[in-house]
Amino acid sequence: MEIRSLIFLLVGLLSTAEMVVAERGYFRRPSIHGDTIVFTAEGDLWRVSAAGGNAIRLTSHLEQELDAAISPDGRFVAYSASYEGPREVYVLPIDGGRPRRITYDGETSGVRVRGWSPEGRVLYATRHFSTLPNTQLVLVHPDTLEQERVPLAQASDADWTPKRSGMVFTRLAKQSSSTKRYHGGSVENLWHYYDGQPEAIPLTADYTGTSREPMIWNQRVYFASDRDGTMNLWSMKLDGTDLQQITKHKGFDVMGPALDDGRIVYQLGADLMLVDLADPRPSVVSIKLVSDFEHTREKWIEEPMDYLDSYSLSTDGKRLAVAARGHVFVLPTGSGRAVQVTRKQGVRYRSVSFLPGSNEILALSDESGEMEFWQFNARGNTAPEQLTDNGNIFRYAPNPSPDGKWFAFTDKNFHLWIHDVEAGKTRRIDTSDMYNFYDLQWSHDSQWLAYVANGDNQMSRVWIWNVKEQASFPVTTERTESYSPTWSPDGKWLYFLSDRNLVSSVRSPWGNLQPEPYFDKRTQIFQLALRNGLTSPFLAPNELLDGNDDETPDAENSKDADSKGKRDDDQKQQNEKIIEIELKGITTRISRLPVAAGNYDDLVASKSHLYWASASSVSGGSESLMSLERKHDTEPVTVMSDIKSFELNSDRSKVTVRKSDSLYVFEANGRGPSNMSKAAVSQNGWSFVIDPVAEWKQMLIDAWRMERDYFYDPNLHGANWKELLDRHLPLVERVTDRAELNDLIEQLCGELEALHIYVRGGDHRSDDLSVFPSSLGAVLRKDAQVGGYVVDHIYRNDPDYPDELSPLARPEVDVKVGSVIQTINGVDVLSVDHINRLLRGQAGRQVLLTVKDFDNEAERDVIVQPIRISQEAALRYDQWELTRREQVEKVGNGKIGYVHLRAMGTADIGRWARDFYPVFHKQGLIVDVRHNRGGNIDSWILEKLLRQAWFYWKPRVGKPYWNMQHAFRGHIVVLCNEKTASDGEAFSEGFRRLGLGKVIGTRTWGGEIWLSINNRLVDTGFSSAAQTGVYGPEGEWLIEGHGVDPDIVVDNRPHQTFEGKDAQLEAAIGYLIDRIKEDPRLVPKVPDYPVRPGQKKTR
Repeated sequence: MEIRSLIFLLVGLLSTAEMVVAERGYFRRPSIHGDTIVFTAEGDLWRVSAAGGNAIRLTSHLEQELDAAISPDGRFVAYSASYEGPREVYVLPIDGGRPRRITYDGETSGVRVRGWSPEGRVLYATRHFSTLPNTQLVLVHPDTLEQERVPLAQASDADWTPKRSGMVFTRLAKQSSSTKRYHGGSVENLWHYYDGQPEAIPLTADYTGTSREPMIWNQRVYFASDRDGTMNLWSMKLDGTDLQQITKHKGFDVMGPALDDGRIVYQLGADLMLVDLADPRPSVVSIKLVSDFEHTREKWIEEPMDYLDSYSLSTDGKRLAVAARGHVFVLPTGSGRAVQVTRKQGVRYRSVSFLPGSNEILALSDESGEMEFWQFNARGNTAPEQLTDNGNIFRYAPNPSPDGKWFAFTDKNFHLWIHDVEAGKTRRIDTSDMYNFYDLQWSHDSQWLAYVANGDNQMSRVWIWNVKEQASFPVTTERTESYSPTWSPDGKWLYFLSDRNLVSSVRSPWGNLQPEPYFDKRTQIFQLALRNGLTSPFLAPNELLDGNDDETPDAENSKDADSKGKRDDDQKQQNEKIIEIELKGITTRISRLPVAAGNYDDLVASKSHLYWASASSVSGGSESLMSLERKHDTEPVTVMSDIKSFELNSDRSKVTVRKSDSLYVFEANGRGPSNMSKAAVSQNGWSFVIDPVAEWKQMLIDAWRMERDYFYDPNLHGANWKELLDRHLPLVERVTDRAELNDLIEQLCGELEALHIYVRGGDHRSDDLSVFPSSLGAVLRKDAQVGGYVVDHIYRNDPDYPDELSPLARPEVDVKVGSVIQTINGVDVLSVDHINRLLRGQAGRQVLLTVKDFDNEAERDVIVQPIRISQEAALRYDQWELTRREQVEKVGNGKIGYVHLRAMGTADIGRWARDFYPVFHKQGLIVDVRHNRGGNIDSWILEKLLRQAWFYWKPRVGKPYWNMQHAFRGHIVVLCNEKTASDGEAFSEGFRRLGLGKVIGTRTWGGEIWLSINNRLVDTGFSSAAQTGVYGPEGEWLIEGHGVDPDIVVDNRPHQTFEGKDAQLEAAIGYLIDRIKEDPRLVPKVPDYPVRPGQKKTR
């Protein structure tokens, strides 16, 4: 591989840029000891002299090795790696050799090595021991594997003060969004904790931005902070005074600093920098990787369907154009050769569509730097032609007219365009103020384009645009959801779907869990007569109709279409026939087809049938392809089940279906293929090569372009977006694996200073081995003196839901705290270095334990079924939630209810129902959204809390009850904290703004520009864009970048929280107790029963 050089890297002390010559290599997460630096490159660990030179590879596993930390004696390197599935801590000799695993946490969130203690234990960050999912620091002995938790909640990194009298630590782990200059509630900040003190002390409370990665040297704390707008090195005394700036970089952040003996090494851009604190002028560590750069070699894509973008069938049905992994191919539907149409590397081609009746293919390409439409020959033997040159925004798939003269498309600015292929001109024909246009369908004469647009009431409406008049006309009203139009081949009917079957499956508001209307199977199929006087082909014959001249015979079975030539001539004549449309009164000429309502989408008319997708529920689920013959007395037919998508070709004679990872092509005769294997499009030999280096450059530019086009603010928060691309683009030449590209994209996109920007996924080299440890749902402690592992604690859960019990707590197992586990499946637990070695891969299986109870010396055997580590994490969380509810019940004397929402998704509305309705009658309520991960159901919860009791029913016997049903009549508070995110923040802010009660806790995350991850990169990775901002009625943007400020600020401090105190919950309980005393909200007294006029009063 050619070595690329001469990249620009900003390494000046101020804002000057210096030219740096560098070999290929992107260097991350360094550690230093003496004159030795260990760092990550190509996903492996390398060792190099602090003076630079040739680096020596220490590891070579398929998975990434990260977070290197050299031991105090310089003999070992601790690091994290995913050798068996979960990311764990390993230790390796500094000269290389066989690594040794020293943790078995098994957490899906992984672990991060943070350094070594002075006496030689590895310090790492994990969530494994926290009930509420917070990061904690743990010390592990590399030989005995004994662990000790650092007594601080939310600590993510630390260094020890002199004489090990305490530590300076980073409170809070880095928030998950790629966001620079972040000042929200989840910001990392430095604290100081002295052993034996009641609580830690904040050191950087003077600054609302980031301060992290403390390193102590000569009675000073060195750390990274963005106080001057860029992450640089700073220092202060141990008490937080005498702040000094060490480096003054501009353009790239200081990342991952590590200190030893007065020198700090850190990442800047793609380089490692070294600064001597005695003379703090940074210098580049000039490193050469002695490597074959395996990740940069050509790569064969053996499973193209993993990267399928789009497909389109030719008019004759013999060839299928597909776009996959950025390239265009043509696959034969029968015999023939597979053609790779595009071969240029570093260009992304997508959204393919055959031009009707031709051998030409339309596709989008970013070869010019913008998304433009190109035309390709299906044989791949002629040069492609660029059709447009005016792209400046993200564009969507072309929809060509049947005569091939036009194609329609939409863009991210909600514009609808028509391109004249022969004239080479593009015309905008409509603009939407609400959502984008969709369901574009041409009439067979190529003179009319049907499409769907949403009105101001957000209802979808079908429109038709005429080529000759250059005008659009609505054909459905704004009173119903109407969509998915399709033209009948004879030009007489426009079929469409509409959601008009509004029959609730819930009949009344009475019952448990506050029943509400639910409209399933709301979609019906309609037809619209394009002219007056047309007779529907679905109409039953009568004495005035000898036959139905609108009925279209099945093309496959028709005696009049007994030859392909005859069918083609008929189709040509039909296409040339101009459709006549009487626009006056058109919205009244509709009728419903005799098909039961369902959950339908994607209606398409073939020559003889209607096709559509039918989902199992209104929210989606498995889909089936359905068909209906266009004639009287017919029933829908299930053509194929469990499909992902389908399309008809331009003359509507053939169907293409994607099912699982296969594509099928068959006749559009209303039936499925009689032989699935014959209908399957062969993928034998369909593989191709990509150039990773060219692809990485394309993906960086693509991510840049999609952020530009998707970001909610067209001005990109004032960022000079082109200059930022120019700054970061040269570093692509340094990238040596896919993870490094993600690092670079994060650095670029972070410049938008917005949350909800996530860079994830991609085609990474990986090991298929995945052996996760399982769990017994308990805290176990190794004790050789008693002959096994002591059960110190068994995690508890809500007793009303026994399916979620800890394996050891199940009645048939009955292992108690204090019992000793001696063997697992007959293997002595003390014969291995960690008990979890014996539990690897055992989740859900029967496992034999030999245990000795603490009150009985006799041994006994029990069978348990361990759970997955992810289930244990949920169980730990269950215990945290249960103990909060018990505390509320006890301290609140049964007058206060408690509901915790972990997120705002589908599962969480179920938890709301489970926990709210049992307490809706109480006088106080705590809605706890601390650590809420977000979602989209805030309006559901707020709507329920807004319900009010405005009258009361009193039957002859029994207590009164009220209307609105299940309205909460008492006092409510919301608990939020720095980990309350996204929709959890929207709920908190809405709760306060709507006057429902007080918000208690700490300032939240600050992410309220809502996102989408539809903008995938070519290898299915993504860089999400913050697409939809939120503002209030006063005309100010809400929450973003700052968070929700609680009405009553209460912080759960690190040490006391570790010890079990929950100051925020205590404050919420106390507040409600006081409010209940002031205003108990009792049910009004039943009035005296009336005595009606004319009735004698009796006693």
